[in-house]
Amino acid sequence: MTDDRRWMYRRRGPRGDYDDEFFNGLQQFFDFVYSRPGVHPNAEIRCPCSKCGNLPHHNRALVTDHLLRYGFMDAYSVWWAHGETLSNNVDPWFAASDVASSSNIEEHVNAADDFHHMVYDAFCPSEYDRHRNETEFASENVGDAPNRHAQSFYDLLRASTIPLGPASNDQTLLGWLSYMLHTKAKNNISGVGYNEIIHGCRKLLSPEDQQKVPSNFYEAKKFMKNLGLGYVKIDACVNNCFLYYGDEAKSLIACPVCGEPRYKRCNSAQTRKKDRPRNSLWYLPIIPRLQRLYMSRKTAEHMTWHLKCRVDSEILIHPAQSAAWKHFDAVHPSFAFDP
Repeated sequence: MTDDRRWMYRRRGPRGDYDDEFFNGLQQFFDFVYSRPGVHPNAEIRCPCSKCGNLPHHNRALVTDHLLRYGFMDAYSVWWAHGETLSNNVDPWFAASDVASSSNIEEHVNAADDFHHMVYDAFCPSEYDRHRNETEFASENVGDAPNRHAQSFYDLLRASTIPLGPASNDQTLLGWLSYMLHTKAKNNISGVGYNEIIHGCRKLLSPEDQQKVPSNFYEAKKFMKNLGLGYVKIDACVNNCFLYYGDEAKSLIACPVCGEPRYKRCNSAQTRKKDRPRNSLWYLPIIPRLQRLYMSRKTAEHMTWHLKCRVDSEILIHPAQSAAWKHFDAVHPSFAFDP
């Protein structure tokens, strides 16, 4: 295999036409894929373009067309989804960005199998053990129902194992909901549009499976909310010059900078609806997200990459190689000791 795969991200030449090195590299890629044992010359393979991201399977002609139009997906110099493993022959300029991908093949290729572990990581091991003990205790005391938090855990755990349809053994309720919500966000589909899609999908399921699937966007969000990692809505000035954050700002009804009203007043005097803010900031708290990265067995290993898997090269491939990072480690050795 070639040591330098920079051609993967240089598909066009200076004049805007396709580079000959890119065409030669595509031939090398397909020769590698179709030379593997058990791969038929006309078999459909995963498409590694930036649009498909190694999820759908296409024939060789369509994969070629996608790679020419969209280029390769980011950080894919190691073709892990097509049978290649990380080796010393790969250019170190690319190796660092592909460590997570190559060491996490099952997460991308067999993502449906990991939703059970995702629920485990969401509630953390201590919560999982506590709920499991509650389950064992409840089995001995049938009259005792689990608390609300434990029931949410049981529902998610059950959803990570329930198959949808007799021919969809590899597709679970939790996996399907995650895919649908991700597709809605990625393609900017409205809530009404999502509800119509769900309505059509439910018609394809048996009456028994229809009872498992949330019937609309609100119910889907309510179900997935138990995984955690929520958000905080903070009222903001309509001109984006002030945030109504903190105890002092709670009582303000107008922006102290520009004087614009904080709320959109309801026209009807008889309505009981509260005044709605004219503008809001959706804040994603960083602390629980960092905690989740260390809680998950899939990502905790990568959070210490800068210490355990650092690649020494002349090219800066990680901030840990910078002078500022090294200076901080020297000034705060106790902090640097803990990865």
